[in-house]
Formats: sequence, structure tokens, C-alpha cells
Amino acid sequence: MKKVEDIRIERGMTITDLVDQFSRAGGFTAAKLAEALDIMEEMTVDEDCLRFISFPACIFATGTRGVLVEMAKRKMFDAVITTCGAVDHDLARVWKDYYKGSFMMDDLELREEGINRLGNVLVPNESYGTVLEERLQPMIAGLYEKGMTRPSTAELMTEVGKQVEDEASFLHWCARNEIPVVIPGITDGAFGSNLWMFYQTHRDFVVDLMKDEQLLSDMVFDAGKSGALMIGGGISKHHTIWWNQFRDGLDYSVYITTAVEHDGSLSGARLREAISWGKLNMKAKYVTVEGDATVLLPLMAAALIDRIDGS
Repeated sequence: MKKVEDIRIERGMTITDLVDQFSRAGGFTAAKLAEALDIMEEMTVDEDCLRFISFPACIFATGTRGVLVEMAKRKMFDAVITTCGAVDHDLARVWKDYYKGSFMMDDLELREEGINRLGNVLVPNESYGTVLEERLQPMIAGLYEKGMTRPSTAELMTEVGKQVEDEASFLHWCARNEIPVVIPGITDGAFGSNLWMFYQTHRDFVVDLMKDEQLLSDMVFDAGKSGALMIGGGISKHHTIWWNQFRDGLDYSVYITTAVEHDGSLSGARLREAISWGKLNMKAKYVTVEGDATVLLPLMAAALIDRIDGS
């Protein structure tokens, strides 16, 4: 047995100095975060590993988007699986601002003022639906005029990302670094609604989801190993583990969640459950870290980048 050691806080210490102590501290989620960092480091430097990242939309409405942008900029993953809302927030924040609020604000009053509340983030109507329609309709029309009538979601995200010059955008860096962004639930958000609106007058314009599935199939079957950082559950998590079951499961996996396990939900399911489905390899290195990704992800990513840059 190894004894529990106290965390020592010292002036001038780095984030890596702090997180490295978590494994020795033996303290609940802190120990799991330290294990997650070790797995992420091994997955990142393994040249034989196909690396996935999946996440929901909500964190893109916060400053945590900047963490994922930095990871995309550094090519720390090979494929993205996310939700339509993540694209909505990424693009909307390129063109308009979101604002800080409170969980306890009066929602009836906010509705009357034309402000949408996402937790403690405020999204005015003009910063979301309005600006997205104004900007996206010309983009979609331009792609259609160039002959793009049956794009996959990955192809759409690449072409839109190429037109976004703001380096604070996640899509900008994914397009620049040729990282495919797959959105299985493309109609579940403002971007999807804009595709539907364009479809009303262009019936030959159809999003071909089977192209996305073929892309994922080709990637996983060609991979020597595979790994995933999954933030939150839902369709993005499930689509990641779904495709990896066809290659005997993920070899590395880190899952960050706030969901409970007892209701049987996918979001609450711990990674160990995925072993029974063949979605996580029986010999995989994995850990589920319970907690808020807006706190845990910046800590882990900063320490990971520091380790890799320093190696």
C-alpha cells in the first residue's frame, strides 16, 4: 500500500506540479484526474493511435471553448464527434458576444428581454438565431453554387471552417489542420435549421449522413489502436464508442461526466459498462472522472500540454 501524501502548495508552482501531486494525494476525483492525465499523455504520444474527442454543445458557450481550440491547433486529436449546438456556439461567438449571468436569474424576465439563459451564460437573440441565419444562408448558398449538393456533415464543417478567419474558432482550426468534425445529430440545432431552411427552395440539397459513417468506418478499421477523450454523454459519446466496437473497442479512454449511473442512462454509464458491449477493449487503459468539465478539462489539458512540450 502507498500512503496518502498531502498536496503542497508553493509559490511559483506550475499546473503540472499541482496535478502531478493528485495521484499521491489519493483524494477521490483528484486521483482520477491524475490517472486521466497519464492515459491522455500515453494516448497522445502513441503514433499508432487514432485519437477521438467528443463533447456536447454547452461548454462551447463558455470560455472552455478556448481549451478545445488550443487542442485542435496543436492537432491533439484526429477526429471530432460532437453536436449541432457546438457548431452553433462556435460560429455565433465568432460574430457576436455571449455574456456572463447567473443560475438564479428570472427566466420570465429574460424571455421578455429576448435573452436566452444557458446555465449562467446569457445568449441574446441577436447573438444566436439572428446572426446565424444572416451569416449561414449565404455560406450554404455559396457552397451549393459550387456544386456541393450532397455533403456529409464533415465536409460541411470543413468548408464552413475554411471561411472563418477568426483564430478563436474551433472550426477554423479543424479545417486548417484537416481534422474531420462529424455531427450525427446535425438537424438538432440552429445550423441544422438553416440547412432545412435552404432545403425549402433547393430540394436537391441533402446532407448525406452515410458519408460520415463511411468516413468513421474507414478511420477505425485502418487504425492500429484507438483512444478517446469523451466529455459529457449523449449522441457524441455514443457515436464514438459505437464505431470503436467494430475494432474490438477503444484502447485508451477518458470520460468526464456529471451524470449519475443509477438511472441507466448512457451519460451516466461508466466506462467499465462499455467493456460488456465491446466498445472498450478488455485490456484498455481507462478512467471515468466525475466533475464539471469547465474545471477539469482546463487543468488536464494545461498539464498535458506542459508535459508534452517539456518531454
